[in-house]
Amino acid sequence: MLCAPKSDWLMADYDMQKPSQHHLAQAILRTDASGLPLEWINYQQAAKYYYLGVVLYECGSDLLMIHGGINAKTGVRSELQINSIIATHGGIYAKNKLHENYTPPLSNQALFQRDFNLCLYCGQKFHDSELSRDHVTPLVRGGIDDWNNCVTACKRCNQHKGGNRPEEAGMKLLAIPFTPNHAEFIFLQKKRILADQMEFLRAHFPRSSPLHQRIEQNLKAV
Repeated sequence: MLCAPKSDWLMADYDMQKPSQHHLAQAILRTDASGLPLEWINYQQAAKYYYLGVVLYECGSDLLMIHGGINAKTGVRSELQINSIIATHGGIYAKNKLHENYTPPLSNQALFQRDFNLCLYCGQKFHDSELSRDHVTPLVRGGIDDWNNCVTACKRCNQHKGGNRPEEAGMKLLAIPFTPNHAEFIFLQKKRILADQMEFLRAHFPRSSPLHQRIEQNLKAV
């Protein structure tokens, strides 16, 4: 289990004394008792787990300080420090998500994030609105709508490929599509992730995961 001692923003600095709405929107990573990633939660959900006393331990860094009411007898104002990664009991939710046969649901958002918004035919990067889901083996040719048969394609390349396989359209597929495990899928759900959360999630990626290389390339390009 990996617990990073300090967190830095991948894209901005964080001021704990004056948290903005942007900082309040930062997702918190929830894990089960063994440290396996489960899901993203907001700070209100995290506060509820703290209040119920079900937070088993914390990892990462101090993310946000929430101030509550003032005790009428002591005059002391309650405070709650929320970390970027918290562990709770996973329950049925964890068992379902971490089953070896579990396949994350396929969505365009997660697909585009898996391929880092690159068209896997022309190699250029696009905004989500300019991208589409392409079936490597078209549905009309017996292909299926799953992770291993879907890639991100710009609308121009998708239209050019049409109902053909890549080789039939004279197009080269730049990367092999793959099905993410649950930790990878959690990564794919967010575009803004703290450095310590990123490190924690990557520890649960398969060693052969293409995301390792893609993340490194993306960080160098920032």
